[in-house]
Amino acid sequence: MRIEGKVALITGASEGIGAACAAEFARAGARLSLTARSEEGLRRAGGAESLITPGDLTDESVRRSAVERTLERFGAIDILLNCAGTGLYIHSWAAPDEEVRRLMELNFFALLGMIQLVVPHMRARKSGMIVNVGSIGGKVTLPWMTVYSASKFAVGSLTEGLRMELRRDGVHTLLVAPGYVKTGFQQHATGRPPDGVLRSRRFAITPEECAADIRRAVERDARTAVTPRAAWLLVVAARLFPRLLESRMAGINGTA
Repeated sequence: MRIEGKVALITGASEGIGAACAAEFARAGARLSLTARSEEGLRRAGGAESLITPGDLTDESVRRSAVERTLERFGAIDILLNCAGTGLYIHSWAAPDEEVRRLMELNFFALLGMIQLVVPHMRARKSGMIVNVGSIGGKVTLPWMTVYSASKFAVGSLTEGLRMELRRDGVHTLLVAPGYVKTGFQQHATGRPPDGVLRSRRFAITPEECAADIRRAVERDARTAVTPRAAWLLVVAARLFPRLLESRMAGINGTA
C-alpha cells in the first residue's frame, strides 16, 4: 500500500510503538487520527495537523467517537493500526481475575471493537488495511507473562481469520510481532519481570525501529512482520526444539 495521502487511525498513539508509528506514518505522508488515554501525549505525538480523540479504548463510546470523528474529518479510514495494549507479569495461576479481565479488555476486546467499527467502511470501499500489533509472545509463549501471551495469540488468530474473511473485499490484514522494544511497557504493566528478562534489554530495539519495520510491512502488503527479524529464530526454535526451548524459558522464569 502506498501510504502517502492515506488516512491512518492509530490506537495507543500517545507513547511507545503507537507514538513512533504516528511519526513514521506522518513522514510517509499519511493523514493521522490518533487515540489513547493521554491527551497531552497525543498532542506531542500528532502535532497540529492530526485529529486526536483522548479516552479509554475499553469504553465502546470512545471507540465509536474515534471512528466517527475520523470519518467526519477525513472521509475515509485507509489504515487501522491497533497499537494499544498492556502487560501482566504475574503467574497465570495466581493472577487476580480483575487484572486478567482488564488486560483482555484492552489487548483483545477493544482491538476487536475497533475492527468491527472500521471493517464495514473498508468493505464498502473495497480497500483498506488492518494492522494489529501483537507480540513475539503471541508466537512463543512467555512463561513470565502467560496471560499476556494468551491475549496476543488471540490477536494473531483473529488477524489470520480476518484475512480469510475479507479476502474478497479488498481489505488486507497485517500481524506485527515485536520482540523487546524500549518503551514504557514494563512500567505500565502489572507485576515485575524476572531478572533474566530485564537483562535481555540490551538486545531491545527502539520504538522508532519497530515503527519503521511496520511502515515497510504496510508498504509491501506483508502478512506478518516480526521485528527485529532475528526474533524469527525464537519462533523456529519453538517449532523444531519445543522441549529444549521450554526448559530454557522456564529457567529464565526461575521455575526450572
